[in-house]
Amino acid sequence: MLDSTAKFKETLVNSSTPTVDRARILAAIDVGTNSIHMVVTQIQPSLPAFTVIERNKTTVRLGDRCKQTGRLTPEAMQRAIVALKRCQDIAKSLNAEQIIAVATSAVREAPNGQEFLQQVEDELGLWVNLISGTEEARRIYLGVLSGMKFDNQPHIIIDIGGGSTELILGDGHEPRTLSSTKVGAVRLTSQLITTDPISNVEFQQLQAYIRGMWERPIDELRSQLKPGECPRMVGTSGTIETLAILHSRDKFGTVPAPLNGYQFSLKDLREWVNRLRKLSYADRLLIPGMNDRRAEIILAGALILQEAMTLLGTDSIVICERSLREGVVVDWMLAHGLIEDRLRYQSSVRQRSVLKTAQKYQVNLDHSQRVAEFALSLFDQTQGVLHSWGGEARELLWAAAILHNCGHHVGHSSHHKHSYYLIRHAELLGYTEIEIEAIANLARYHRKSNPKKRHEGYRNLTSKKHRKIVEQLSPLLRLAVALDRRQIGAILSVQCEYVPEQQAMRLLIDSRQPIDDCALELWSLDYKKDSFETEYGIKLVPVLRSSLTSQ
Repeated sequence: MLDSTAKFKETLVNSSTPTVDRARILAAIDVGTNSIHMVVTQIQPSLPAFTVIERNKTTVRLGDRCKQTGRLTPEAMQRAIVALKRCQDIAKSLNAEQIIAVATSAVREAPNGQEFLQQVEDELGLWVNLISGTEEARRIYLGVLSGMKFDNQPHIIIDIGGGSTELILGDGHEPRTLSSTKVGAVRLTSQLITTDPISNVEFQQLQAYIRGMWERPIDELRSQLKPGECPRMVGTSGTIETLAILHSRDKFGTVPAPLNGYQFSLKDLREWVNRLRKLSYADRLLIPGMNDRRAEIILAGALILQEAMTLLGTDSIVICERSLREGVVVDWMLAHGLIEDRLRYQSSVRQRSVLKTAQKYQVNLDHSQRVAEFALSLFDQTQGVLHSWGGEARELLWAAAILHNCGHHVGHSSHHKHSYYLIRHAELLGYTEIEIEAIANLARYHRKSNPKKRHEGYRNLTSKKHRKIVEQLSPLLRLAVALDRRQIGAILSVQCEYVPEQQAMRLLIDSRQPIDDCALELWSLDYKKDSFETEYGIKLVPVLRSSLTSQ
């Protein structure tokens, strides 16, 4: 499918080849349940490749949420803000041109997660993107692909975090499965372990709980394996790296540097689980290579890995030190065209995800694609005249145009509201949570009332930027829908002609058939133009071009 995938990975793996092209510095931050990690990378666009030039990690335990409410605690949020400020300072000292931050499980699930992200933006000026579990898995896959060769062979990737564990099946091309399960080392330690050392009863309960949680994602993964395939297992994350360090120090008396490529067996892992379950927290602290925070959660993390390997029937695991943070960097390179004709499925992941969702909800794609073409045409023609949005907003408008009518899958009445909920809860890969919220709102306002603060969905747009996108671009989507009112492609094209002296925009319309007066489309434009005129403060004058030539 992707002829140059191998070449792509060869250039990305451990590359530090100099180039005459200007190197670009990018920082990527992962705001996790247990820790905040950052990598600062130097990107060589001509290869394309990147080298990690700085790493930073701070254990902040955002996952230590209030047991009664599930909210992030003020203390944890403050620790996180301090850690993020340090990351900012390091990135700036290394002349990073951009800092991309993503938040995962703890912030996703906390009722005040969005409030925390707003606080970070207000205090630090740092925008943190909230991503879904599936999107987290996709970027982990990208990160691992940049750190090791797959040689077209199936690999199972497991990333054990504080709040969730991601499981991915892929062979170097498009991932076959992406899953995120709510089993994490911090979560399970907090919820299920009260004895020290853990009692036999609690250990058995913990083991049974993990097995139950693994049942569905592992069954899904197995269903995607071809007959005779024996996938290699790859482990990422601090928990698995710590287990590798413990194993290496115990077996060989040294710790390899880097850990990338280090292997240990399920048999050895079971021995470590049996050792750890008999030790108190104080005893685990005495193990060389074990820090205080990791000592608290290592047993739960090790058991998560043991049960996954047991259920999957894999007898060994290999370490990859690249994961979510590096995946954020690769995703940025793809988005900025620095990886051309390589991993093409990833560069179009947004579009494919939107079209897959449209298919799922039986959207009339011919109509939706015409609406999208009109919306983007209006966007392009009014850019720099009525608005100054760029490619990111344009892509959100396209997605909303394709999905605006998906609510018909639920029912015709109030289908725009149904569209909001279906989009909001769809797993649109490649988009952050706030971008999905913006797409859902754009679709919601393609008809009926304009955005209002009392609307719950609109209030969920905590980003002022994305609220403005919805306010300014939803009128364009309304006009685009009106232009295909009969859903038969009656209108061929539209041309915007700004008349500043009249504070007006003429919409010159070409019909596909000369004899078609497009009366219903013109009526619909006249009916829907109020939101456009209110938002932009100018009059809209739709004119059928054939009527101009006949005058």
